[in-house]
Amino acid sequence: MTSPSLDHAPALRKILDAMAGAARAAGRDPAGVSLTAVSKQQPWAAIEPVLAAGQRVFGENRVQEAIARWGLYRHAPDGARLVLRLIGPLQTNKTRDALGLFDVIETVDRPRLARALADAVQARGASPRFLIQVNTGEEPQKAGVTPAEADAFVHLCRGEYGLAIEGLMCIPPADEPPGPHFALLAKIARRNGLHALSMGMSADFETAIRFGATSVRVGSALFGTRHP
Repeated sequence: MTSPSLDHAPALRKILDAMAGAARAAGRDPAGVSLTAVSKQQPWAAIEPVLAAGQRVFGENRVQEAIARWGLYRHAPDGARLVLRLIGPLQTNKTRDALGLFDVIETVDRPRLARALADAVQARGASPRFLIQVNTGEEPQKAGVTPAEADAFVHLCRGEYGLAIEGLMCIPPADEPPGPHFALLAKIARRNGLHALSMGMSADFETAIRFGATSVRVGSALFGTRHP
């Protein structure tokens, strides 16, 4: 259930204005940062006004939930094709389904998954874009390669598996300042020639933009707090 008090279209405008302001303050072109609206667990009544207000990129955590929500709905009211990004963990037995729906998979995080994705790409004959998830805080409960493993894993995914890795994503620890984690992710990306950085959420997306985010993932600030 979504908070009924939030008017989603004005919230979208407020977030986009804040993103543009953060980009300009960092000497960046606001067009270089995109918003991923985190639509996981949201009812269609919450998503529809955001769509109508012009949002075209959405993020989902679970493959089957995303298929149920977006499987037959891939275009906005103006005919523009929507961009769907998988921002949650991916099981190896869901790779073919994921490739059939998502334009970007942000959570490549282990060799077994990379191999399964490579096999699915070969069978399908088409590939989405991929990001590698880096566990910058090395938290045991979170997915992602450690910073020390990141370079070798990028090389493995590109070389042995032939995946189109375009960047990195991270979720900093909730109890630490996010800036150092964003800076670390950007450093790893630079030394591997990767341009895409998915980092920053509702509470810290302006900081992420300052450190070079090209995509920010915003849910609660846009849709309101989800309640069980």
